[in-house]
Parts: sequence; structure tokens; C-alpha cells
Amino acid sequence: MADPTTAALIRRYYDGCTDGDLDELAATLHPDVVHWFLAPNVGSAPVRGRDHLARYWRKVTRMIDARWVVDHVVTDGDEAVIEWTMFWRPQGAAERVATRGAEWFVLRDGLIAEIRSYYQQRPSTTELDGFPYAGRGYATADREASDVHPDAPQHSAPRD
Repeated sequence: MADPTTAALIRRYYDGCTDGDLDELAATLHPDVVHWFLAPNVGSAPVRGRDHLARYWRKVTRMIDARWVVDHVVTDGDEAVIEWTMFWRPQGAAERVATRGAEWFVLRDGLIAEIRSYYQQRPSTTELDGFPYAGRGYATADREASDVHPDAPQHSAPRD
């Protein structure tokens, strides 16, 4: 179930992205917001700061004629997970295409403070560029467990 206030904030954020509206985006973003992207995509470095992120989306929207639609929202306290569809025009294309994705939001002071974006996977990695996995208690190659799942079964040799 989605908290209506959080769902409205996220929809407002995507409306600001679609419109390239810097004021609308600024009204939804915490000053210290960080947006993480999957690596190794072009432009996958984290975008930090309210003004920088707002200008980033205005630029992207203009470059690819993008429009976002929020398809689903699930909230729990100061966090939310969403699914969205982005309609956009690839360079030189006559028609728009749809890309679907999911993002994890962390709120602070009623504003969006962190976005972790999951919408493009590559066989070599699905990690966010620069995200501090080990420092945040996530499973890593040298620790196949997490703070949430410390007793996760460990990898062992396959049985014959």
C-alpha cells in the first residue's frame, strides 16, 4: 500500500522531470539528494545536489523528448519503491519508445533525499556506479551475506 503523501511527492517529482521544471523539481528534492544509476552506462555517475539533479533532468528531457509515468508505488515509512514507464525518442528515431524501470526512494524532511535507479541491466554488472555496498551492509563478493540476512547460506561446491 502506498502512503498518499509520499506517492503524490513522487508523482510531482516525475511531473517536474517530464516538464523540465526546475522549480517543481526543487520543491520535491532535499538539498543533499543523491541519484544513483546502474553502471557501466554512459552517464552513470551519481548526480548529487538538488540544483544539479534538477538541471540534469531538464537537460535529459530536452535531449530525448522524455515523459515519465509512475505505474506503481509501495511505501514503508520514509522509503518507497516505484515502477515507472518512460516514453522517449532515441536520437534520429521518428517514433517514441517505452522503457520501464524501478527506483528506490529515501525521504528526509518530507523530501526526496536518495534515488537508486534500476532500469538497465547488463550481463557484466547490475551495480550502481559508486554506491557504497559494503559500507551500507549489502552482500558483496567477499561477504556473501548482508546485515539483513546475516545467516544467508554460503556458496559451496556443487554436489555431483
